[in-house]
Amino acid sequence: MSKSKMSKARRRKIAIWSTFLVLSLSLALPLASYSIHWLGMSATAQDASSAVNPRSDLWRAIRGGEPGYSAVKGEGANVLVQSGGEDWRQFKEGALLKNLPWAIVGMAVLLLLYHLFHGKNKLVERHLSGRMVPRWNVFERMVHWITAFSFIVLAITGISLLLGKNLLIPVLGKAGFASWASASMTIHNVIGPIFTIGIALMIIMWIWHNFPTVTDLKWFAKGGGLFGKAHPSAGRMNGGEKVWFWILMTLGVAVCISGVILVSPIYPQITIPGLDAARSMMQQASAVHAIAAVIWTAIALGHIYIGTAGTEGAIQGMATGYVTEEWAAQHHDLWLEDMHRDGKVLLPGEPRGAQNQRGTVFGPEKPLQLGTVYERTD
Repeated sequence: MSKSKMSKARRRKIAIWSTFLVLSLSLALPLASYSIHWLGMSATAQDASSAVNPRSDLWRAIRGGEPGYSAVKGEGANVLVQSGGEDWRQFKEGALLKNLPWAIVGMAVLLLLYHLFHGKNKLVERHLSGRMVPRWNVFERMVHWITAFSFIVLAITGISLLLGKNLLIPVLGKAGFASWASASMTIHNVIGPIFTIGIALMIIMWIWHNFPTVTDLKWFAKGGGLFGKAHPSAGRMNGGEKVWFWILMTLGVAVCISGVILVSPIYPQITIPGLDAARSMMQQASAVHAIAAVIWTAIALGHIYIGTAGTEGAIQGMATGYVTEEWAAQHHDLWLEDMHRDGKVLLPGEPRGAQNQRGTVFGPEKPLQLGTVYERTD
C-alpha cells in the first residue's frame, strides 16, 4: 500500500498547533502545581487557625501577669514577664508626656510677651524715704535659696531624663547623652532629698500666713496689680503668693512624696512601710512624679519672673531680708501698717536689727499714707 504524501499546508498547520500546545502546557503545568500547593497551604492555615495553640495561650497569660512558680523569692518572683515596665514605656512615649512639656514653653512665651508689651512693674513713689522694712529673716532666706537652686537643678536634670532621648541625642550624640543622663540621674537622686527637706521647712514656716481671706478676693478682682493702674491692698502674703504656696502644698508635695518612693531603694536609711521592692508602686510614683513636676515647673516660671525681672524691688527682700517702705506700701500695705504699729520699720541710718531693741519709736519722719490705692504713673 502506498503512502500518500502529506501536503505542505497540513504540515504547516500541524507544526503551528504543536508549538501552541507545547507552550500552553509549559505554562499550565507549573501554574497548576502552584495552585495545588496554595490550596493545600490555605487548608492547613485554616485548620491551624481553628485549632487552639496552647503555647499562644501560655504566653498570653504570662504577658498578662499570670503567676507561676520560680525559685526566686520576693515581689514578682513568680511572674515571668513584668508588664508594668512596658506599660510605663508606652505611657511615657504617649501623647500626654509628649504634649505636656509644651506647657513650659507656653508659659515662657506668655511671660516674654508680657514683659515686652507691659514691662517691669515699677515703684510709683520714686522718692525713697530711707525707711526699710524687715521681710525675711536669715533662716527663711537660707531655706528659700537652697530650695530654689535645688529646684532649678532638679528641673534641668529631670527634663533631660524625661525628654532627652528626643531633644539631646541629636545635639550631644548617643554617647554624649548617655554620659549626661548618667550624671543627671546621680545629681537628681542626691539633690532630691535636700529639696524635699526645704519644701517641708517652707510649709512649716509660712503656712500660717497663707490662709485665704476676703482681701485676697479683692486682690484678684483687681488683677493683683499686674494689669491696669490699681495696686490692691494685701497683707504679708498677697493672693498670688498664697496661690503659689498652695500649689507647693499640692503639686510640690506630690513631687516630693513620689520622689522619695523612687529613690528609697538606693537609700537604705529611708524606710517606708510596705515599700520593700514595691515595683508597681514605683511605676505609679514615676508617672505622678513626671506629670506633677512638669506642671509645677511651668507655673514656677511665673513665680520666678514676678520675683525677679517682673517686679521692681522684689528680689531685694529675699536677697537682703529688707524691702523699702515704698515697696511695702505699694504691694503689701496692710502688712506695712502692722509693721509700723509694732515698731519694726527701720529708720534711715539705723543699723539692721535695731528695730528689735527700740520698741515702737518711729523718729521724726512722717510715715507713708497707708491704706490707700496707689496709681501707676509710668
